[in-house]
Amino acid sequence: MDTFARLEPEAFWRHFAALTRLPRASGEEAQVVAHVLGWARRRDLAARRDAVGNLVVRVPGTAGREGAPVVVLQGHLDMVCEREPDSPYDPAHGRIRAVRDGDWITAEGTTLGADNGVAIAAMMAVAEDRRAPHGPLDLLMTVDEERGLSGASGLDPGLLDGDVLLNLDSEEDATLTIGCAGSVDTVVRLDAPRAPADGPRLHVVAGGGRGGHSGGDIALGRANAIAALGRALRAAPELRIVRFDGGVSRNAIPRDATALVVAGDAARTAILGEAAVIADAYRDTDPGLRITAAPAGEGPGDAWAAADSARMLDVVAALPAGPIGMSAAFPGAVETSSSLGVARTDGTTLALHSLTRSANDAALPAVTNAIAAVARLAGAALEPGRGYPAWRPDPDSALLAAASAVHAELFGARPHVTVAHGGLEASLITAKRPGMDAISFGPQIEGPHAPGERLNVASSARLMRFLSGLLDALSR
Repeated sequence: MDTFARLEPEAFWRHFAALTRLPRASGEEAQVVAHVLGWARRRDLAARRDAVGNLVVRVPGTAGREGAPVVVLQGHLDMVCEREPDSPYDPAHGRIRAVRDGDWITAEGTTLGADNGVAIAAMMAVAEDRRAPHGPLDLLMTVDEERGLSGASGLDPGLLDGDVLLNLDSEEDATLTIGCAGSVDTVVRLDAPRAPADGPRLHVVAGGGRGGHSGGDIALGRANAIAALGRALRAAPELRIVRFDGGVSRNAIPRDATALVVAGDAARTAILGEAAVIADAYRDTDPGLRITAAPAGEGPGDAWAAADSARMLDVVAALPAGPIGMSAAFPGAVETSSSLGVARTDGTTLALHSLTRSANDAALPAVTNAIAAVARLAGAALEPGRGYPAWRPDPDSALLAAASAVHAELFGARPHVTVAHGGLEASLITAKRPGMDAISFGPQIEGPHAPGERLNVASSARLMRFLSGLLDALSR
């Protein structure tokens, strides 16, 4: 708790600190749900869950505001649980060591979980502050957001009473987000027979990349470890792949990837030569990127044939991994992108999982059709995955006008208005409740989905001040 000592507002940081000690991996939110339910019970707040596990806590309006329209505050309970390979800490088991670095809170060797722990902490802090006037609130805490917005996708709209939505899952200070990209998942599965493979082996590792969010950070030019590893291996002729794995989450730029291959000294020389070229290409964006190739002895075991191994590496090279189109309506914003997020060896199959995003739903098929064409040319199977629609911006929104006015009154400047390239649950929630007005905002969070994620302290205080001021204005 020393990390959070004397930080204001106290309630926000107290709740955020508690979240750093709870496992919150996607699909494994039982302990954090129990934590929130216990808190609601102690405060005599009614709580309800739907069939997929989303939770709503109802907070009565303060004195004189009981009859105001219900406002929905929303965030997700889960987090991306990334860690450095040698870190003793692990968010998946509720072991986050938060540290203070000037005006930032970060985590030692892991993700911090500010995405989206700030929303949960903010909602709980608002509910406790009886001095801050507000109307009735629905605190909507969704599950399994990081694996494809599954909680919001399965949300029972009858769980909500309000038609004004404040999504608290944005990561830029002094910014109101009014739209976001939609997305679709695809998995390319390459299946080929394996045969016994004797001979020297190499353990090839691509690591040390900065990674990041495959939406918000996709335009920063960072290395994709899966693509980098595939490129290095393709430089060596006639190698045979025993296994090829990388990435931990569909919506994170992969930082690490590993392969075990049957290959000798000549292949090692070729791989390391290409590795030097790759490291030089990313010297500015990923100065820590390294690709190593270490002898791994000899031994029995199966591997793919050299021709099939080459075909798999060609597919890795052909799958898009980066920005594809920019927005005309919001200059500087990415409109369409695709990211190869996860590679997994499973028996005789190599599975390659991509996440394609676009703020223009009509642009998605062009990219997914290209991925399907790559799969066909390689004789692979294509497995369509989950998707969700874009949240189309409404610049004439009454909620946007009110929020902009409050921001100007509190901070002396109107907020920046933008769209997010990452997915936001507002896209699905508003689709389930036609006519719902929505915006998204949050504090300054940098590097979500990768170790080094950090939360700005001063902007967190501004978030709480703005949220309280907006709830006051909306309930008058």
